[in-house]
Amino acid sequence: MAREAEAGGPSAATAARNHVGSLLKGLSVLEAFTAEQPELSVSEAAAAAQLDPGTAYRMLTTLAEAGYLARDPATRRFRLTLKVLDLGFAAIARRDLRDTARPILRSLVGETSEAASLGVLDGADILYVERVRAGLTRLGVDIRVGTTIPAATSAIGNALLAFLDKAEVARILALPPRPGALPMVPVDPAALARRLAAARRDGFVLNESPFTPGLRLLAVPVLDADRQPIAVVSVAAPSSRASAAEFRSNLLRPVMAAAAEIGRALAAGGATLAVVAPATQPRPGRRKAAA
Repeated sequence: MAREAEAGGPSAATAARNHVGSLLKGLSVLEAFTAEQPELSVSEAAAAAQLDPGTAYRMLTTLAEAGYLARDPATRRFRLTLKVLDLGFAAIARRDLRDTARPILRSLVGETSEAASLGVLDGADILYVERVRAGLTRLGVDIRVGTTIPAATSAIGNALLAFLDKAEVARILALPPRPGALPMVPVDPAALARRLAAARRDGFVLNESPFTPGLRLLAVPVLDADRQPIAVVSVAAPSSRASAAEFRSNLLRPVMAAAAEIGRALAAGGATLAVVAPATQPRPGRRKAAA
């Protein structure tokens, strides 16, 4: 590995070992569909993707089973479905969210002198999509863009779950956990229901981190015009710095204002974001000690 790094990249053998040719073939089939050719037969798709007809047929039928293609039973020709757009829309929406939230989070950090984060729901986890540190202050945690934590046992997750309907919360809690380094904190359904009811009533969650002793969190959801959660803004600070009452008194107003401002900015820009991942299986990912 060291020799590969010194050479500026992986060796040819490593690159070949990590190469998934079937995936590239499937993508080439998807790319064969264009505005000029929105429907393709097997032979047309094979020619456009430079594949033999048998391979093209297997790729087309697999993509159809996955929902990315549809086949006309009369003409037996394939076409793209709207599911393909979900991939692009998800990336665009998340980028819009980060671009919108970043300057607001910076202002929040400047006003409170505390680290601020923005998270969205990803399956049964909260995925951190933006993070602004408070100068050189270190909190003893490693939160960064891409960090995930369980929604059911975190302040930032509870603040978002509180504004989903009960059926959706139940579906999320039934998802299998994503493998990671964080300890599994047992979820008491009755206690969680009480926390979510309080969060919905108050509009925020304030508690101690179950993952990092001595760290206090305040989380406020970003809601759309229908009071559906888009994301969550949170701030974190050592518990020793102030009492819970002082923490709330000093930070609740600016954090709520930041969450409301992000919501208004997204609405004005027409950005939307699906915050609940439809997957029923955990996606590979690494968790780090987070709040």
